[in-house]
Amino acid sequence: MKEKANINSSTSLFSSKNKWEELIEDKDFINVFLADVLQEYIQRQRWYAGKSSTIKYIELSEYFKIQQGGEVYFGLILEVNFVEAFYHHYFLPIAFVSDEEHTKDGRILPLKLKDKAGYIIDAMHLDAFRKVVYERISSALPIDKTPVQYHKSEGFNFPPYESSKLMGVEQSNTSIIYNGAFILKFFRRIYADKNPDYEMSRFLSHKKDFQNTPPYLGSMNIIDSENINITIGLMQKLVPNNGDAWEYFLKEINEIYKNIDTKNISLKDLPDVEMFERVKITEVAPQIIDWIGLNLLNKVKLLAQRTAEMHIALGSEFEETAFTPTRFNGDYTVWLKNRLTYQFQNRLNLTENNLHKLEGYSLKLAKEFLEKKNEIRKRLVNFDWTKLKGERIRIHGDYHLGQILVQDDDFCILDFEGEPESTIRDRKVKQPPLKDVAGLFRSFHYAIYSTLFNHQDEYKKEQTALFEYGELLYKYMISIFMETYVATTKEANLHIGYRNERIFLLKYCLLEKAIYELGYELNSRPKWTIIPLKGIANILNS
Repeated sequence: MKEKANINSSTSLFSSKNKWEELIEDKDFINVFLADVLQEYIQRQRWYAGKSSTIKYIELSEYFKIQQGGEVYFGLILEVNFVEAFYHHYFLPIAFVSDEEHTKDGRILPLKLKDKAGYIIDAMHLDAFRKVVYERISSALPIDKTPVQYHKSEGFNFPPYESSKLMGVEQSNTSIIYNGAFILKFFRRIYADKNPDYEMSRFLSHKKDFQNTPPYLGSMNIIDSENINITIGLMQKLVPNNGDAWEYFLKEINEIYKNIDTKNISLKDLPDVEMFERVKITEVAPQIIDWIGLNLLNKVKLLAQRTAEMHIALGSEFEETAFTPTRFNGDYTVWLKNRLTYQFQNRLNLTENNLHKLEGYSLKLAKEFLEKKNEIRKRLVNFDWTKLKGERIRIHGDYHLGQILVQDDDFCILDFEGEPESTIRDRKVKQPPLKDVAGLFRSFHYAIYSTLFNHQDEYKKEQTALFEYGELLYKYMISIFMETYVATTKEANLHIGYRNERIFLLKYCLLEKAIYELGYELNSRPKWTIIPLKGIANILNS
């Protein structure tokens, strides 16, 4: 079947007696393709999420044709099994091209077929493939019962295909920009269910007409051999923007730190504010306004407004059970405690094993974290649902400044896939909306400390002193946010709990989020562990 025994996917020539349209039926070829070619290929891809694990073997879980007229491409669902006894599923569309000009990017291997020679490539890199997908979505029928289902938003008419290009560097998905106006996100990591990003996008923009998320325009799904609907791609309108809120806030916070030197601002002259206290901008002391400025505070207020409106839309459904609000109960509590106690133990082990990487204040905080493990564990299991009166709804699930685009004087919220470490089922569990709020607050905290780390040489004061300014800025950002968020949700009758319940849930979710973050920082950026460790310390000491 193959002409060379030593296999290298970029140089060795494979052969098959079949035509391209029949290649997938050649079991000998598929076995070698999976074992000797794709194992090497996928480990080089940015979207591959198993780099820290060891591949045991790859199986072809499903395959389907993506076709139009005489053009045929194959969509492969690859099951990657790991030595560590778990597996991932990935989507890989493949094309066969005989023209070398098409194979500079995404080349997988050379291949000689019955009737011609060429290359198998990742079809995402082929303009003809991208055009077929666009035209299949733009011409989709209202009801599609075929195994490969294309859908387009009712009442929207796509213009003819003009151009397409890959969006550029992405970590977990591959996005294509069409006609400079639409974006199709192909999900590379696949789950045996509808993707939350697809569900949330369609629900918010299509059903609830929420204006601050990219409009849903279409999708591509497959019905697998077990009759499960699996999301492959999501088409949305390309939203004009000025970059993400993370970069915007970093620039603003840098200026705020510079003000400490240029305006000679002393920390002891700045009035403190209680954590989670609701404060209107008109109530903020002149000294704080002089230091922080109104621009950042107004942006935080607007972000609170848009976040509240998103939650109001998500909590306003009474027909579609996947989105109807619900209350706290025993089942949710058991699920939550099991999940968090497991995650906490994992972070304890990681911290103990990585203490040697830490120094100074980070090391001090890490030791405090380990010393207080029983207190933290007690807080995590001390979740009495019978005392909670607020609602649980579908939430964003991975809400931070990087998931928000800046649009001149407004914000646009995107990427509703949920927490990367969570299972697809866990991402769809209804949660207190304040969990999203806590995620954003942790992002504020990260932006403050990230600015310090990246611009330390530009400031005159010592880093430890600047930490104190940063913590005060953090508390004011939270206070301004809470005032608008609580007022807006209350007016719309979205019940997020009364004051004591809100503070309990925020502390709980902030603690959960900081513990989650600790794992990433210990593995990837030990210097930055100070940020989640300080977040944990803040909650324990409040």
